[in-house]
Amino acid sequence: MIDPVTSRTWTYRLGFIVLCALFTFFRLLPLDTSAEGWPGPDLMLALTMAWVLRRPAFVPPMLIVMVFLTADLIFQRPPGLWAMLVLLGTEFLRARQSLSREVPFPVEWALAGSVVLAILIAYFALLALFMVPRPPLSVATARAIATIGVYPLVVLASHLLFGLRKASPGEVDALGHRL
Repeated sequence: MIDPVTSRTWTYRLGFIVLCALFTFFRLLPLDTSAEGWPGPDLMLALTMAWVLRRPAFVPPMLIVMVFLTADLIFQRPPGLWAMLVLLGTEFLRARQSLSREVPFPVEWALAGSVVLAILIAYFALLALFMVPRPPLSVATARAIATIGVYPLVVLASHLLFGLRKASPGEVDALGHRL
């Protein structure tokens, strides 16, 4: 029989993969064929950051790399660059996860937003350094702003639909390990 803690962890990991696959699928669909308006947010990035700040065990680094490397290949971005930057950003957040439990949500939102902007700046700097063609800065900036704006909705949906919440200080799992 499978341990309930392990079963729950793997269920959330599978759910994360399914959600990222759905986000990728809908981003590939030609729903809006006009070139006007705001680009959509990067829901995979917002979801990853929200889950890393709430329950980092549900989104291990290798899973993040696999999901975002697959997205790099599907979206024809330089393979591994976006995945590496997202991994660095989420590991930065993971290292501050215990501190973020005690801060109010606007501070967490600002922290996640600053990481999104840092990833964007690093992405464009590396593309420029290696003289790789880049998307327009205005489109990428608009996507980053949309991602920051949708972050509270992703957190709310994660809480309401999946029951994902921050671990309270001193909370332990079923085996007595601190979260």
